[in-house]
Order: sequence, then C-alpha cells, then structure tokens
Amino acid sequence: MIERPAPYQVSYGIVEGRAASGMRRVIVRVDGAVVRDLPIAGRRFVVDVPLPSREVELGVETVGENGLRSGATVAHVFGLPRAARPHLLTPRLDTKLQAEVQRLAAGFPGTSAVYVESLTTGAASAKNARATFPAASTLKLAIALTALSHTQGPPPPGSSLDGLLRRLLDASDNEAANTLLTSLGGSTSSGGHVVDDLMRSIGLERTVMYGGYILGTELGGSREVAGRGVPLNVVDQPYWGVGKATTALDLAMLHRSIWLASGGLGPLGGSRSGVTPAEARYLLYVLARTGDARKLGRFVRRQGATVLHKAGWIDAARHDAGLVVWQGGIFVAAVMTYRPDGAGVRSDVLAGRVAQAALRCFRG
Repeated sequence: MIERPAPYQVSYGIVEGRAASGMRRVIVRVDGAVVRDLPIAGRRFVVDVPLPSREVELGVETVGENGLRSGATVAHVFGLPRAARPHLLTPRLDTKLQAEVQRLAAGFPGTSAVYVESLTTGAASAKNARATFPAASTLKLAIALTALSHTQGPPPPGSSLDGLLRRLLDASDNEAANTLLTSLGGSTSSGGHVVDDLMRSIGLERTVMYGGYILGTELGGSREVAGRGVPLNVVDQPYWGVGKATTALDLAMLHRSIWLASGGLGPLGGSRSGVTPAEARYLLYVLARTGDARKLGRFVRRQGATVLHKAGWIDAARHDAGLVVWQGGIFVAAVMTYRPDGAGVRSDVLAGRVAQAALRCFRG
C-alpha cells in the first residue's frame, strides 16, 4: 500500500507505505525507471526519492526472500525537488535583489507593488508591498482554500467539488467562485465574510473578499513576515473605490501559507484551520497545472523553473502571485499593477522580469 504520495497532489519525494509480511526489499520507479532499490525491515517503509518537476507515475514494488513480489502504482503526482520542502524561516532583506526590484518597478508607467522571498534561505525584497489594489481573480485562491478548510480531505477526483475548484483556479470561473461562496455562507456576501475570517486567522491584514463575482467577466502585513529590514510599507496607494482588495504582501503570504501547510507547518498547519497537509498538496497540484505562462512564468519557464500561481486582472489592474520552483530551491513572488487607462501587457512583462531577477539572484 502506498500511503504517500497520493494522486492529484504534489510530492517532495517522500514515498511512504506498508509492505506485505515477509518482504525484504523495496523498489521505487518513476515513470518506469528505477530510482531506489533498498532493503526494508518490518512492514513499514519510508523512501526518499528524487522527482522531476512535472507530473509523473510512481511505482513501488516489494520483494520477499522467496521471490514473491507485490506492487502498486500511483499516477498524477506532480513532483517537486527536495530543496522545495516546507520549512520555517525568517525573511531578511537582500540588498542586491532590492535594488533590482526597485529598478524594475520604477519602469512601470503606473502604480506597482512587489514582494519576493526565497523560501529556501529567507532572502527577500519588497516595494510598496502593503498598498491595497483591486484584487480581481487573485482571491479565488482564498475561496478555494476556505472551501477545503470545510471538507474532510482532498475532494475525490471527478467530484463536484473537484470540478468547481479546478474551474475556479484554472479557468478562473466566476460562476464556480459564486457557487463556492454561497456554499460557505448561504450567499456570496456571507461566504465572503467566511473567507475573510480565514485570511485574518493566517495574518493577511488587508485582504477583503467583498462578496461574489460578476458573471460573464472572466478574462482568463502579516505578523509572520516581520523580517529583518524588508521594507513592508506603502509608497504609492492607487485610488480605485471599493471592492475586492488585497496587497502584494498578502498574496505572497497566502501562497507561502499553503506551501507550509503542505508539510503541516505554518499558520494553516494546525488542526484549527481545518486545512490538512493532503488538502494543501492537492491545492498546489491544481496551481501547478494552471495555464497563463505570460506573467511570472514568462521568462523563468525557459530556464527550467516550475510556476504554481494564481493570476487576476481587470482593465485597470493586472496581478500574478505564486511559487517558483527550480532544482535548487523555491521562492514566492507577488507582483501587482494598476493604471487607470489600462494596465496592459507591460504588467505581465514586469511580473516576468521580477521572477527572472529573483531566480537569477537566488540561484547565485
């Protein structure tokens, strides 16, 4: 029996399970190729294997002294490197990256905000990170997280909830968002309050759900991050009225919290949040398979990086936030832009350049 990883979840390379009585060796295959062949004592086994950053099929075979063999496979596992495994750390200012982020943000002809943090070392930079922007579809990730916090384990593949969450995050479907909000609170506005409550509980200070989404419009200061020297302030606050709101810092910390929860750590890691490690790994799997490679992934995908993200945009604002993973580590990035007469493609380029600069810096 393979207990971990599970299908339709990310895996950091820990293979855990139970063998039949009398088995002496365990063999692990990734897409048919043997990556581990080890002795086992007893019935339980835990094996550390290297996984490529993509969807794989993982097979485990146990062998007894008498030649008896038993095996099982698990498909639809999205591999992530050992270096991306969740752990706790304190952010600290990286002055070189800070100068580059400031330069890139200054080139955008409007209001922008950036937060970047290496989740491997804690090196971080920020610009206007606590300024509030219209959130657009970025908060659909908050809806998905809240929906999972009210369930018992990841949704079964092909279930109604699984379909809603995939439409919500991949197609950015407004109807799916409203359906989930209504299921949480009886109406979109009440469901929004439930989402807000969970966001406050994990330290997102300036995020407001503000009801549901208008159908037919789909277009595709946390206490925990009080790091050393990272400028978490408001430099330029766009004026845009009322509605769904968030900040670059809050979006980054939302993704960071889900990543930590996938290892049972962080503000979502306890039982009070209702989010299990398996649910967080399911959510990361869905994020890893979302489209729209033109923002954070615009340049870094060509350099072998994997992006797990949720973007959002309206005419005046374009944003992207997520996790960028490569074989040597992982970082979180959030880039938000606002321009009253249209944010445009330059927003996407800015997000791509910020991710590119961070990858270059963190790779050393």
